[in-house]
Amino acid sequence: MFEHVTNHREGFGMGYTTITDHTEASEPTGIGVAVWRFKAGESTSVLFENECAWLLMDGKVKLSVDGDVFTWSRASLFDEHPSCVHGAKGVRLEVTAETDAEFTIYQCDNEAKFPTEVYEPDAGVDEPRGKGQVGGTCLRFVRTIFDDTNSSPNAQLVLGEVITMPGKWSSYPPHHHAQPEIYHYRFTDPRGWGHGELEDDVLKIRPYDSVRIMDKKTHAQVAAPGYGMYYAWVIRHLPDSRYGIPHFVEEHAWTMDADAEFWQPKGIKL
Repeated sequence: MFEHVTNHREGFGMGYTTITDHTEASEPTGIGVAVWRFKAGESTSVLFENECAWLLMDGKVKLSVDGDVFTWSRASLFDEHPSCVHGAKGVRLEVTAETDAEFTIYQCDNEAKFPTEVYEPDAGVDEPRGKGQVGGTCLRFVRTIFDDTNSSPNAQLVLGEVITMPGKWSSYPPHHHAQPEIYHYRFTDPRGWGHGELEDDVLKIRPYDSVRIMDKKTHAQVAAPGYGMYYAWVIRHLPDSRYGIPHFVEEHAWTMDADAEFWQPKGIKL
């Protein structure tokens, strides 16, 4: 299935690996997603060729962003908030890996200028969506790194992370939006797995998979019991339609009500 990218399940080697290429005419999302893994002591200097966001996944690094210096570290995607730099075409980024380190990189074509933003963990928030609803079965933690509330209206990307609890649902109720999106997945355990829905198609998600979400397809996720599921989500605004609030499938929207009534087995407290 074209939407489901499964060819990286053995993990990513050192260096730069392209998952989707926004410069290819065959890439319908218009979003580029890549992974860059650095060896300790390795350095690079990059001039952004388009709108770009670098999200630290693991390791300790020193960065220079147009001359401003930052030191970042991250040991756990699940327990630590993200560090990310988001900038327009022409930004100069220099990276030195103090330990082995990994970034995911998100790009789209955009000639517009906008201020460079650096997002660090002290500004991060775990938003507990679904808390207390339908027996707590869709509790997850959402970290919106940047969207229209804290980035320039000239930017075309939205980026965030979701932490899905073992055995629970996220991106729920199923919802859709006009803007293209890509999910990139990791798990707390290399044996981890879950399911992702695209309309009526159910995808078995494994570590390092990615999924394209297009054509207003409804989508929802669930993690298998015992395995925490992480995914980075990146959305591209459309010229005449910027991403805001998604549309939830009306049939299942009742599950968002705090006092929703639903079946539970008698005499058993969940």
